[in-house]
Amino acid sequence: MELNRRTVIAGAAAAGITAVATGGTAHAKGGGRAPVKSLFGTLADGTEVHRWSLANGGTRMKVLSYGGIVQSLEIPDRRGRYANVSLGFDTIEEYVASSPYFGALVGRYGNRIGQGRFTLDGTTYQLSVNDGDNSLHGGEKGFDKRVWDVEPFTRGTDVGLVLRYTSADGEMGYPGTLRTKATYTLNRHGDWRIDYEATTDKPTVCNLTSHVYYNLAGEASGTIYDHELSIDASRYTPVDSGLIPTGELARVAGTPFDFRRAKPVGRDIRVAHEQLLYGKGLDHNWVLDKGSTRRPAHAATLRDPSSGRTMRIATTEPGLQFYSGNFLDGSLVGSGGTVYRQGDGLCLETQHFPDSPNQPAFPSTVLRPGQTYRTTTVHSFGA
Repeated sequence: MELNRRTVIAGAAAAGITAVATGGTAHAKGGGRAPVKSLFGTLADGTEVHRWSLANGGTRMKVLSYGGIVQSLEIPDRRGRYANVSLGFDTIEEYVASSPYFGALVGRYGNRIGQGRFTLDGTTYQLSVNDGDNSLHGGEKGFDKRVWDVEPFTRGTDVGLVLRYTSADGEMGYPGTLRTKATYTLNRHGDWRIDYEATTDKPTVCNLTSHVYYNLAGEASGTIYDHELSIDASRYTPVDSGLIPTGELARVAGTPFDFRRAKPVGRDIRVAHEQLLYGKGLDHNWVLDKGSTRRPAHAATLRDPSSGRTMRIATTEPGLQFYSGNFLDGSLVGSGGTVYRQGDGLCLETQHFPDSPNQPAFPSTVLRPGQTYRTTTVHSFGA
């Protein structure tokens, strides 16, 4: 039986578990805790990195000004017991040295661009290449490695953060000065909403996303292979050996990529399928049946049978990159003091399609002066 959030919080209170984060006294109307700022660390150039702690509706978050990183995301299980369900580190030095985009806000272009190159209005742009011959998640120093300006807010029963970053013309090879805003909101139900906005002064491309690694059983609890996932997608975009889309929109029916009905993530992950060999598992873009929408519409549901925790994702985006943590290799130690190995977390990145600037048949990611890039994704948690 799935319990609603109100029932879970009531159960937590009965068990003596506080339903919102402790350590601060400021509260928003409706019981949410207004964001509380603390120093997380200092970069090599002396720039301070701050951490913002906020809570509402039973969800607790910690967000860094560095990379807009969700350093911790705590939600209760079916018995009201809290756990951090996101992978991450304890120190800024670890995020700077070796993070595989843990919890990060990704841009200018989430996912890959083949050969790190695209042509727009007759001009070819060479981007920073950081994934073999390709550009990944904005290049060598993408938005995940920038310090964002952060402004906290309380608005009625909502609490949240407004993150802003201005990317200079030519940064990582991209044309145009891109003024970017991402708003993280926790509502009274504990839903986490991300609203992305961007404007430019020159024609450019833009594709923003969030790169949280989820494990609904709890960080450092083992693999996500028994998590049950459904994705509202009848097609996906196959890739070549460099993980760049071929341009085909292939049907998922009869393949390991069919998640139209919920199934364990690990059920077909070892099947001898060429696409799984390329990605060392699942690392592909699903073409959502709903397409692009003006308002967030359901895209995927993730459930952990052991804890009962669930996460539903609704988005305005046409695509969803599902990455099953294939490249975690045991070289990183997470915030729980446990070595992260293959499959210890998964990502569900709402997005436009990878390599869209080089794929005319894909939904366009071109942004021009006078236009405003806007997308929204909502994560709803339950147990």
